[in-house]
Amino acid sequence: MARYYNIFTQVQLQTAPEMGVPLPPGDEERYRLTGYNYWFGKLGQAQIGPIYLGWLGVASLLFGFLAIEIIGLNMLASVNWSPIAFVREFFWLSLDPPGPEWGFSPFVPLAQGGWWILAGFFLTLSILLWWVRSYRRAKSLGMGLHVCWAFASAIWLYLVIGFIRPFLMGSWSESVPFGIFPHLDWTNNFSLIHGNLFYNPFHALSIAFLYGSALLFAMHGATILAVSRYGGEREIEQITDRGTASERAGLFWRWTMGFNATMESIHRWAWWFAVLTTLTGGIGILLSGTVVENWYLWAQQHQYAPGG
Repeated sequence: MARYYNIFTQVQLQTAPEMGVPLPPGDEERYRLTGYNYWFGKLGQAQIGPIYLGWLGVASLLFGFLAIEIIGLNMLASVNWSPIAFVREFFWLSLDPPGPEWGFSPFVPLAQGGWWILAGFFLTLSILLWWVRSYRRAKSLGMGLHVCWAFASAIWLYLVIGFIRPFLMGSWSESVPFGIFPHLDWTNNFSLIHGNLFYNPFHALSIAFLYGSALLFAMHGATILAVSRYGGEREIEQITDRGTASERAGLFWRWTMGFNATMESIHRWAWWFAVLTTLTGGIGILLSGTVVENWYLWAQQHQYAPGG
């Protein structure tokens, strides 16, 4: 019956805001901006705040804003500064990297790709500062560094596409443009130029880990919601003090799959699958054009594709 499903009947408690564990000496205070949002409570915790930015967070947001501002203004200029055309054509607008005639030179006129380099520099700086911030916040709170290294895996793929591979290829033109559909077009053209990424084994691994991580997170999320009436959402306690929630969850998966992950090991499974998605994807992109020119021909030579 619907009344048992907490996804529909979740109780939202509102009291004095939880300010978190005390910060160590030398850290700045958290911003005591707190509140409650009903719709946030439908998805998770209804409390908003407190917020901790620190100088690293402020610098990261500043450089990120500069990057988005450069990209946005260039897109707006490309439609003759028309707000209507900007909204109508937004998904097709782009800020393109320098052409092949400029090689990998850092000194490119702004109108011929220099804006792309500048936006990429600020965006990269913003992302790296945010990584340092996540590292320092984890250390400050006595946490493990799992979040930081997962984020680093995503940064690896970002740097491969926008900097490392273009550097090895000797041309900024190998980089991906800023824009939604132009980004997708670049991916399609990249696959065509290098003989179809379908035959790139690292790309295949990346897709397998992508779908696998989506499946694992869906299975885990569904399982915890299904046993939350027995306290399943208190996963830390369930790890050390097994209760009726974890017993039912384990029994369900043993019945349906023949084995089950524990309340702790499922997070290791999901973490590795997610991290390996971008890690193997970055390797596959990096090898394209630098080591393997045509993946279809490579697959034929290694009896991976028909016709070899």
